[in-house]
Amino acid sequence: MSFQVKEPVLVIGIGGVGSKLAMQAKESLNSDCLLISNDKNDLSQENPSVHVSTDSVVNPSIQLIRGSIYKVKDEIKSKISSYSTVILMSNLAGKAGSAMAPVVSEMCKESDAGLISFAIMPFKYEKDRIFNSGVSLKRVRENSECTIVLDNDSLLESNPDLSPKSCYDIANSAMMHVIESLGASEISSETNIISTSKNGQNIEDSLRDSLKMLYGNAPPNSVKRSMLYVVGGSNIPVGVINSITNMTAGIVNESNSQIDTTSNSDESKVVMLSSIQGMTKFDNYDPLGMIPQENTLDWSTPDCSIDCELDLYQLE
Repeated sequence: MSFQVKEPVLVIGIGGVGSKLAMQAKESLNSDCLLISNDKNDLSQENPSVHVSTDSVVNPSIQLIRGSIYKVKDEIKSKISSYSTVILMSNLAGKAGSAMAPVVSEMCKESDAGLISFAIMPFKYEKDRIFNSGVSLKRVRENSECTIVLDNDSLLESNPDLSPKSCYDIANSAMMHVIESLGASEISSETNIISTSKNGQNIEDSLRDSLKMLYGNAPPNSVKRSMLYVVGGSNIPVGVINSITNMTAGIVNESNSQIDTTSNSDESKVVMLSSIQGMTKFDNYDPLGMIPQENTLDWSTPDCSIDCELDLYQLE
């Protein structure tokens, strides 16, 4: 099944990266926007926002930020309640994203809003973020009708000469191309992987890098459907477009392969959106992730820190 975007649409940005992407997506979709963060610098006066206060704690943990968002749960749910579709933008490599995305996605599910979630995963060398990003993604996928994931690590593996900033710019650009197409193309109601390449390549090389990035996230037999966005397609010879279409159809079942050349960008490259059924590399980020949900005691509430204000005395 494909995800159906229904109006009215609300774009929610979580944390610094999520907020920036949400403000860009708002302009592309001509929709409303809501920013949520524990850092006031991430919020904008031009857009509705919710500040998640951690009181006097300067460097809060993920669990503390997550516990703090429950204090403003009613405020967030009231802002979500009037929308049919919510697009959630979050960077699960960051504290704010991995802390709050599972909770906000749960609120959307409780409000019966159709939820499409965009998630950015960390680099492999960010070892302290791997586990929390995997746990958060698992919960976001459970609460979403459609989840779209972009993995910074596989982008860097395909292009080891790139700097982290260049990876961020390429990743953000690829996500915006997918967002701009939401009203015109179908997206599977499953886990979807975004893959792309660096700028300045010819289209065939861009496609090869995109496939390499894709197969760094999931095995080839798990790819059930692919959407190929040819950026700058109106400036590319038809013969080249036909060539990469045939190349893609030879890898993915031809009936499950589509191509979109509507972009008029000056740059030329490929952005792939592939529907995945089965295991991905992200399932290994949480060592306990293989345990079925029905056998997990604490699944209903994410791990968080709360102030219970218990007046307990030491007994000797």
